[in-house]
Amino acid sequence: MFFIYTFVIMKTKVRIENRKVKFEYFIEETLSAGIKLTGVEVKRIREGKISMTDSFCYFNNGELYMKGVLIQGIGNDNIATDKKLLLKKKQLRKLESELVKGYTIIPHVLYENDRGLLKMDIVLAKGKKLWDKRNTIKERDIDRESKQSI
Repeated sequence: MFFIYTFVIMKTKVRIENRKVKFEYFIEETLSAGIKLTGVEVKRIREGKISMTDSFCYFNNGELYMKGVLIQGIGNDNIATDKKLLLKKKQLRKLESELVKGYTIIPHVLYENDRGLLKMDIVLAKGKKLWDKRNTIKERDIDRESKQSI
């Protein structure tokens, strides 16, 4: 008697979020961008070995780069090179003009789309003051209390 077993391996989609962004900044606009990565970096990201806590984006020769994203490598090697973000020229020009007005571009969410490509949601944001952060904490506590009473 022979038994045929079929195994279905469910691949989980990658979704890594920089949660400090919502606390530190007022989010004005969100854009989705591709990232230029090597094969080893993609593998490490899919394993969840990435940190985006102190990351930001900057322009260099009309191209947008991401700095401060730490991808853990093999052993003690950590890959912390600048990553190029892939956007259309029209989007790049618009973002560059917004930086003059006092906005900041910050990587917010790294995710895998339906085709299996890694994408980054970048956020055009303005920094919060200390009292704005206190109000955010107060609103979060009120929401938490109202959910517990239900």
